[in-house]
Amino acid sequence: MIEQFLHYLRYERNRSELTVKRYGTSLHDFEAYFQSLDPGLDWASVDADIIRGWMESLMEKGNIASTVNTGLSALRSFYRFALARKLVDRDPAHALIGPKKRKPLPQFVREGEMDALLDQQQWGDDFNDVRARTIIILLYEAGLRRAELIGLDDVDVDFAAGQLKVTGKRNKQRIIPFGTEMAEQLRHYIEVRDHEVGSLEGALIVSNTGKRISASKVYSTVRENLSMVTTMKKRSPHVLRHSFATAMLNNGAGLESVRQLLGHESIETTEIYTHTTFEQLKRVYKEAHPRG
Repeated sequence: MIEQFLHYLRYERNRSELTVKRYGTSLHDFEAYFQSLDPGLDWASVDADIIRGWMESLMEKGNIASTVNTGLSALRSFYRFALARKLVDRDPAHALIGPKKRKPLPQFVREGEMDALLDQQQWGDDFNDVRARTIIILLYEAGLRRAELIGLDDVDVDFAAGQLKVTGKRNKQRIIPFGTEMAEQLRHYIEVRDHEVGSLEGALIVSNTGKRISASKVYSTVRENLSMVTTMKKRSPHVLRHSFATAMLNNGAGLESVRQLLGHESIETTEIYTHTTFEQLKRVYKEAHPRG
């Protein structure tokens, strides 16, 4: 039956050799599985519980969700084929749902690495260096998105109250408090900026010509500076937003407070950072405990 089905895929459906090979591997694997349970079983007598058990066994062996779903897709196609040709009288695979793909955890820079970047690196006092440090502080200490940073105007900075007015997605505004370090950095940046290039549009972060800074320039600035303290492949502005959220939760901030600071609509979006901090906790345990 398997060979009939693979012949059908190859010559009647013109499926690629890769698909035919993957489906064949999955079907032979499943056949070996159900025959190991009971040599008397065949394709016609297999039920949905047996298919579920096979998928569970694949997950237990370390297969990712996409691999398991490929196997389930092979079974569904096979049973549709077999049912249409009256090789079986029922389809036990049609109502089964495969495992959900896990979303990758947000990558973040460790607090020690950020301290090394902001405190120990020898920053110059020219406009480019002052702007670079300001960009990194805004992203890391305020958890801004790149577009939010670019959209900041001078009037959005309230030094007296120690807060930023940020315009997020769908023009929704939120207020983010800032501390002494950011206040000092922003004052210094504005002083250097106004002396060297000015701000033609009232924008806070500007290019070397005084115009609002571009998204590509923010990205390259962050990537270049993060490469000095981390070897992780992803070194984007959003990594600093992830780093902000992770650092807040690791140091005792409540989930709802972090949600408001990030500007998330739903607490479920923020909850992924609790998984991030737990993953960090597991790594610390394994590294530190003598029998971890």
